[in-house]
Amino acid sequence: MTKFPNLAFLGAGQLAEALVRGLLHADLVRADGIMMTDIRPQRLEAMAALGVRTSPANRDALAFGELVFLTVKPQDVPTVLAEIGPLVSSDHVIVSVAAGVPIARIQAALPGRTPVVRVMPNTPCLVGQGMAVVAAGPYATEREEQLVLRIFNAVGRALSQPESRLDAVTALSGSGPAFFSVILEAFIDAGVRVGLPRDVATELAVQTALGTAKMLLESGRHTGQLKDMVTSPGGTAIAGLHQLERGGLRGLIMDCVVAATERSRELGRAAQAEPTAETPALSHSTPRG
Repeated sequence: MTKFPNLAFLGAGQLAEALVRGLLHADLVRADGIMMTDIRPQRLEAMAALGVRTSPANRDALAFGELVFLTVKPQDVPTVLAEIGPLVSSDHVIVSVAAGVPIARIQAALPGRTPVVRVMPNTPCLVGQGMAVVAAGPYATEREEQLVLRIFNAVGRALSQPESRLDAVTALSGSGPAFFSVILEAFIDAGVRVGLPRDVATELAVQTALGTAKMLLESGRHTGQLKDMVTSPGGTAIAGLHQLERGGLRGLIMDCVVAATERSRELGRAAQAEPTAETPALSHSTPRG
């Protein structure tokens, strides 16, 4: 096992739990090298069952961990930053998974040249198939960035991008599970419409989506090539594709992602403008895009 620094998770929601489980399953870090905080005793009790350290106090986590994860709701980040700011030292790296909260907003609440890494994960990390994009702040080193990448690769895939692209990332992969769920639901309803039982239609649609995605990832082929593999002259696939083109599906999906990107930018601007909160109330949960 490669030596990892101690990890502290401020918030024991679903995302934090998924990350911890992924790290332990991948044998990247020992359970006693992790501390999790939360205001909910039942969440701490559940996390303690994994063998990790727990505490209701963020102060304890700052004293324990080098990599400190902000795994709270975006609206709670200012409150948490106001609390931990005086406790952060030059040994800490702050890793934020709060959607729409810019690095500059986090940096401003921390002392000096504190390294900050911002991450945009998505909900499939809960089943080990997530997609995360990592953006390193101006004071984060390559070593720190690589550590964060390894952590998120433990629950799926992760890659580095400039922070300027995170609004688009939020729209495409962060919000993407909602969009794909609607598309899959439409496929399932279509299967029912043409006579299949719903459970059969569900299995057919979901496994087809999973298999197609796996083929794309592992083959390196262009989507058009995979489409052509099942599209024969005068066949069923081209008949269906004709209807998709007539309905403007491509443009509709592109408009969907553009709208989500613009909304992410609006939320980011609002986060920059908000004053730092001083109240101590916290609420921990999975960040949402």
